[in-house]
Amino acid sequence: MTYVSCPPGTPLAISHARQWCAGTFPMTHALGQNRLTVLLANEQESWHQTVRGLLEPQGVQTLSARSGREALHLIESKPIHVAVLDQQMPQLGGLQVIKLMREMKVAPPAILLANQLTNNLLHEALGMHVFTALTKPVDFNLLLDSLARVLKRYHESRWPTNEG
Repeated sequence: MTYVSCPPGTPLAISHARQWCAGTFPMTHALGQNRLTVLLANEQESWHQTVRGLLEPQGVQTLSARSGREALHLIESKPIHVAVLDQQMPQLGGLQVIKLMREMKVAPPAILLANQLTNNLLHEALGMHVFTALTKPVDFNLLLDSLARVLKRYHESRWPTNEG
């Protein structure tokens, strides 16, 4: 078993994220096909660069999509363990992508990002079994905490294999 570590100076205030970066959140992994794969679906390149910069040094593989259709294509063609989806994307929004991936029966846990979390949006997201919803601009501590909780709940604190 190995433990992940965070880049120096990464401020983390949330329990799981703090455990993740303190090296006390146990995760087993190896390079290659036993990497946690996170889909980042957002049209802003700077956001992709920031999140990749936080996750990839931890051994997390990231795949980027700039539109809902591109996100769906990646979900169909690659093993995705967690999907982080912006509600306001070109072509298809985050909830539309979640609905379609559930119909395709390839539905990784989803984290939804939205400018404003209204009661209607939250109700719809919960009805689609979204793991969590975060407001934009995204607090990266909350995003790391959400990813750690997905890993703990769905993959028992272990890096999942690409087979499941």
